[in-house]
Amino acid sequence: MRLAIVAVGRARAGPEQDVYLHYLKRITFPVTLVEVAEKRALPPEQRMMAEAALLLGAAPAGAMIVALDERGRSLSSAEFARRLGSWRDDGVADVAFLIGGADGLHESVRKQAGLLLSLSAMTWPHMLVRGMLAEQVYRAQCILAGHPYHRD
Repeated sequence: MRLAIVAVGRARAGPEQDVYLHYLKRITFPVTLVEVAEKRALPPEQRMMAEAALLLGAAPAGAMIVALDERGRSLSSAEFARRLGSWRDDGVADVAFLIGGADGLHESVRKQAGLLLSLSAMTWPHMLVRGMLAEQVYRAQCILAGHPYHRD
C-alpha cells in the first residue's frame, strides 16, 4: 500500500519540517509528499475551492481519500492502525491524506473522503499536521507489527 500526503503550502526548513522528516525516515510504507499552492489572492471561500481542486487533482487515481479536518472522526492510535491494516489487507493500493491550508478544507473534499480524520478537537497549524500525521502512521506501523513503540 502506498501513502500520499497531499498538502497545501510549501514546507520550509524548521522544526515542523524536522519532525515530519524524523518520522518519515522510519515509515516502511512508501510515502510521497505532494505540496500544492494557490498563489492568487482570493477570498477565503474561493481559495478553499481552488485548493480543493489542487488537493483532489494531486491524489492518486482511485486512492482512499482521508481528509484531515478538526470536525472529523477522532480515532485512537490503535483504531487508526486497525483502519490502515484493514485497507492494506483489503488490497487498497493508495491512501491519500489531504491537508488543507490555513482556511481549512472545502466541503467538496469532505464529500469525497472515505474518512474524515481529526487529530484533535483543537486546531493545529497546517504545517505541523504533517509531522503529527507522520508520527501516527509510524505508530500505526509499529502497532501492526507488534513493535513496542506504542504502549497501551
